[in-house]
Amino acid sequence: MKQERTYPQLIVTKKQEKVLKAGHPWVYEDEITSPIDEIENGSLVDVCSQKNIYLGTGIYSVTSKIRVRILDVNANETFQMPFFARRVAYALQYRRDVMGEDWNACRLIHGESDGLPGVTIDRYESILVSEILSYGMEQRKQWIYQSLIDQLSGYGVKIDGIYERCEGELRTREGLDQHRGWVDLPGLANPESPVVIIHENGIAYEVDVENGQKTGFFLDQKYNRVAVRKISEGRRVLDCCTHTGSFAMNAAIGKAEHVTAVDISETALASARRNAAMNNLDQQIEFVQADVFDILEQSLKEHQRYDFIVLDPPAFTKSRKTREHAYNGYLKINTLAMRLLPRGGYLATCSCSHFMPSGLFKSMLKEAAEAAGVRLRMVEERHAAMDHPVLISVPETDYLKFFLVQIL
Repeated sequence: MKQERTYPQLIVTKKQEKVLKAGHPWVYEDEITSPIDEIENGSLVDVCSQKNIYLGTGIYSVTSKIRVRILDVNANETFQMPFFARRVAYALQYRRDVMGEDWNACRLIHGESDGLPGVTIDRYESILVSEILSYGMEQRKQWIYQSLIDQLSGYGVKIDGIYERCEGELRTREGLDQHRGWVDLPGLANPESPVVIIHENGIAYEVDVENGQKTGFFLDQKYNRVAVRKISEGRRVLDCCTHTGSFAMNAAIGKAEHVTAVDISETALASARRNAAMNNLDQQIEFVQADVFDILEQSLKEHQRYDFIVLDPPAFTKSRKTREHAYNGYLKINTLAMRLLPRGGYLATCSCSHFMPSGLFKSMLKEAAEAAGVRLRMVEERHAAMDHPVLISVPETDYLKFFLVQIL
């Protein structure tokens, strides 16, 4: 029997109805046609069409332009702890399906892609690192945390602590505070040190979950790093924006003739040096502090020889307003890299912003090749690792682009 609905009801435009039926879970403020003054922040609401047809239930945000994030389209769902426990179970089972035993360092919850909007949770051995960007999910996070601890235990995984990295502009937009620190939950020891050692593709990394970028490490490039390793043998490799040295070390493991790892941050380079030493690769990698544009221009002037260049810069754009500026930035560094590489050389180039879609990034590469006076042969196009799943109906989940090309 269909239960009586007690949630506030929102009516949306025909345009929004079409979007929801196509599977996108966001309802924007200007697509709501009914009054919304009395709805509490973080509360559950039913979204309906102009003809009062139920379209789904989601979490309401008072301050965000995304006013509702749909949780489910089942009108009989109660959205209590069992619902969130099921979502966690589906997420963990998916990781076991696609990652197998290779999940000691792995994204366990990937927001909308796992039906838990605004929630990111990564695993680093026995530590979970959480980022909550939705007001409603902040209110319900304890259910998610407890479900993860209990269900991971069933897989033989003991969690010692959950560290929250709840920071950034998106939290401010949701009316949330910004904080970081260990979560106080029964049964968690909460390690004294926020630094943990993980192993990825046979390489050990030091991960600082308190001070590292994002949740401590960029897990999404996991298999893209192996793609670089496979064709590094005998080549002189320049790894731009090396951060913690991951691409550089994979190139070294792949028997590169020489590896130069560049980053503008001395803090990042210090971490990269420690990682290289820990893996006995410090004698094979030269670390240089420099801006990516400066190092490429300097190398051109000095006629430096590289056979393989990796470009993995931070996101040049985090909004549509700055996409043109970002395009020009990507165009410049890729043109410089292509001019620096010889015929037969390889370029691995990335963008980690969903505001720079694959089609536009390809157009940039074509324009860069024309400017550099070269032709490109596509070796492969890759995306984030499978533990960062993409929802076909939600383009925003397809954020990482990785292109491996050869200069002709």
